[in-house]
Amino acid sequence: MRIKYIASIFEIIFKYLGIVVLFPILVSFYYHEFASIIPFLTASFISFGLSLILRIFTRGLNNNINDIKKNEGLFIVAASWITACIIAAVPYLFYGMTPIDALFEAASGITTTGASICSGVDYPRTAYFWRSFTQWLGGMGIIVLFIAILPQLAVAGRQMFFAELPGPTEEKFTPRIRNTASALWKIYAILTAVEMIILKCLGMPMFDAVCNSLSTLSAGGFSPNSHSIMGYHSIPIVWVVMFFIFLSGVNFNLQYKAWKNFDILSIFKSEEFRVYLGLFLGISTLVAVSLYMNDNYGIFSSITHAGYQVISIMTSTGSSSADYIQWSFITKVILFLAVFTGGCASSASGGIKIARWILIFKVMKNELKRVLHPNAILNVKLDNNIVSRDILSQMIMFLCFYVGFVVISIVILALLEQNISIGLSASISSIGNIGPGFDAIIGPMASYETLHPISKFVLTCDMIIGRLELIPFLVMFQKDFWNFRFE
Repeated sequence: MRIKYIASIFEIIFKYLGIVVLFPILVSFYYHEFASIIPFLTASFISFGLSLILRIFTRGLNNNINDIKKNEGLFIVAASWITACIIAAVPYLFYGMTPIDALFEAASGITTTGASICSGVDYPRTAYFWRSFTQWLGGMGIIVLFIAILPQLAVAGRQMFFAELPGPTEEKFTPRIRNTASALWKIYAILTAVEMIILKCLGMPMFDAVCNSLSTLSAGGFSPNSHSIMGYHSIPIVWVVMFFIFLSGVNFNLQYKAWKNFDILSIFKSEEFRVYLGLFLGISTLVAVSLYMNDNYGIFSSITHAGYQVISIMTSTGSSSADYIQWSFITKVILFLAVFTGGCASSASGGIKIARWILIFKVMKNELKRVLHPNAILNVKLDNNIVSRDILSQMIMFLCFYVGFVVISIVILALLEQNISIGLSASISSIGNIGPGFDAIIGPMASYETLHPISKFVLTCDMIIGRLELIPFLVMFQKDFWNFRFE
């Protein structure tokens, strides 16, 4: 890896991060929360300062940054997310949070996890906006945003684009990566604006409509209401947010093509989408039946809250229309199935992703066939396209390491918290970027505030690793990755 080359890209990233951090100041002016100006000015000053230092360091370097190598792209993406979390944490320090709490809250926002340590404190609106805004930035990806708006990254962005949006396939639907990134952000921004308008028309305060919309399309889940969506006591709002959460878990490439071609039904041609929809309807039905039979819910309430909680957990959004911790044991067990599904590839959702599960089951099916027909040539296809063995191998590696990280995290947290339930629930929720857990202490109406500081740090690492989908992180353990050159 070329040190000065990487530094020149970070000089650009830090400069624009410094601009992004200034956005909440507009909110502080609007609501006359002038004390909230300093936190964001400070964060911006730090980011601009780092950019200036890197500019001095790279002075005289050729400005052509379009020959980026794959290992450099992976490193830049991983390091960008970590530094973005650190800079995003700076404003929280001014609101009385400890450094580890501030980093936890920032990482939870940037990675769209939605786990929070905020409880019992009435923060200014500027702080709540910042929580939701960080999720919106992280939902589509910070690097993808920069690729979309910065001409300097028009060519070099390819390696970083696929490093930030990893998945079972490298799907690109326009000839240039910058155009692809721009198209993704357009559909993302338009859907966010539409949700804001609808929520406002349904009676939600404008500030809340903005924050909840930013958190919904990003599959984040943060809300300015301490009781999440449940706190608005409105069934129409629940259904509207549920619909947009569902969209957040759908491949944005498919959505863009469908809207561009005025052919919404074309989405159903995707095998992954059909499985995603089927799992949502299937698990929701089971939860609704259980709510009706075991939790004394009415038919309509059962359908509403079952659908909302299932899609919220499937897409790793983590917002709540009800306190599911209070549901019966069998209902929670059925709901827990949604934790392991994930949304579609190239969506805002976290987790393992539906496409990977489809391929895993197809690989298993082929291996069983090969027992009876050892000489058979069996290909794995997704949407009638043959999936290469390299991608299948990477997918299996991903799943193995994913389970390994979860197990290690469970053991560490269970020992620190002396509670296996917290260790299991918090680890799965953090690596899957889901947010609230299935334990009363870290449930949808609680927070992670009381956890041990080391537990919070471990979960912070889990959130970042889970958001990067492991690969950019894992390759750093290879010796060849750290082959530096001072140029």
